[in-house]
Amino acid sequence: MTELYDLHCHSTASDGALSPTELVQRAYQQGVTSLALTDHDTTTGLPEARLCAAATGIKLIAGIELSTNWQNKCFHIIGLGIDPDYEPLAQATHSLQSIRLERAEKIALKLEKKHIPGALEAVKKAAGDGMITRTHFADFLLSQNHVSTQQEAFDRYLAKGKPAYVSTSWAELELAVDWITGSGGIAVLAHPLRYKLTANWMKRLLTVFKDAGGQGIEVITARNNADEIRLVANYAARYELAGSVGSDFHSAVNQWVELGRLAPLPRNIKPVWELLG
Repeated sequence: MTELYDLHCHSTASDGALSPTELVQRAYQQGVTSLALTDHDTTTGLPEARLCAAATGIKLIAGIELSTNWQNKCFHIIGLGIDPDYEPLAQATHSLQSIRLERAEKIALKLEKKHIPGALEAVKKAAGDGMITRTHFADFLLSQNHVSTQQEAFDRYLAKGKPAYVSTSWAELELAVDWITGSGGIAVLAHPLRYKLTANWMKRLLTVFKDAGGQGIEVITARNNADEIRLVANYAARYELAGSVGSDFHSAVNQWVELGRLAPLPRNIKPVWELLG
């Protein structure tokens, strides 16, 4: 049987639309054989996902996507094959939940000043026990007809420089990598082209990431084209980073992003799953 990996996706434990069970079931239907659940700053969806994975025969890889800061910029670092009970990582997720709640309160206050009340109560209800993300606010704005699409919510209100944007101090990148590697996991730089870095900035970032213990880079995502794949593959080869593949699936609403629907990893790049054992 051909192995099909998807090492980046989200459930209702953060900003995904599907429960961990529904997510694993969908991955199974799409032919995925190895799936990493990588919710934002939390591992609370993993126990439920494990039960469903055992029932379907999918190999579930314990994961997380940590929000980090470096040089006053935000970067997402994926942890694959982590131990969610590793104390420093577990403590970090509790701290990050507090940071996210504080940010949500500030975003809601800014929306109120724009005559958009009720946001905090709505996003808390939508998130439940999961992490509150900006996507929850985008969904709220959409539901209240303040915008016509989720993307418009970011473009008009939630993105950097917009009325409801809140600058947030996340963990330092090097510290986040240390939490991942300390737990026995592999640290992977998520969607590297999304940060819109110049070549010089990317060089600096990858040098710091590698020196901190980072071992992988997301070469394949659901949205990148052939030129982008070649560019990131070159970074992977130059910095001797293993290549990861991940859809960054959140919801079935986006027809262009589907679990397991990914281009093949270039043959000259070492697959990150070979490091997972």
